Amino acid sequence: MSIVQTATQPKRAGFKDFRLRFSRAMVPACGLLLAVTLSACSGERPKGLGVNKGRLASCPLSPNCVSTHSGEDRKHFIQPLMFSAHSAEVMGRVRRAVKSQERTQIIQEKEHYIYAEFESQVFGFVDDVEFYFEAKTGTLHVRSASRIGESDLGVNRERVELMFSLLKKTDKKPSA
Repeated sequence: MSIVQTATQPKRAGFKDFRLRFSRAMVPACGLLLAVTLSACSGERPKGLGVNKGRLASCPLSPNCVSTHSGEDRKHFIQPLMFSAHSAEVMGRVRRAVKSQERTQIIQEKEHYIYAEFESQVFGFVDDVEFYFEAKTGTLHVRSASRIGESDLGVNRERVELMFSLLKKTDKKPSA
């Protein structure tokens, strides 16, 4: 028996050694694969954003978008905000509200328009958020949409409601 044990021991030790080396090599490889996979969560910036004929882009059919321009589409609709202040003041308030949020970056800013990216903390998902101030009517429009995936678990609606609650504290248009 001792001969058999001696003969098989090196094989077991060799297999254990191979398994240990293999697992040590796989940890960094899996980490790299995870990093590459998660970096894909940001997706590419969508085309067609911005104001076109006085409106922001329509929401896709997926439930991961809200917009004040969704009209009769109640699933995606959110009520716009009304302001009595001038557009430069309103857009300054929007800029400050956006910058007050973590993991945000303003990508484009014009006189009546701000486009920002909001990144989720855990997986780095990126949502595209646009603000458009219609100076003639004093109406602040918004569109917030996830770049990838089907559902956002209500994150875009919650974000817009939070931003609007911050902005509501700054001004309300007097009732007619």
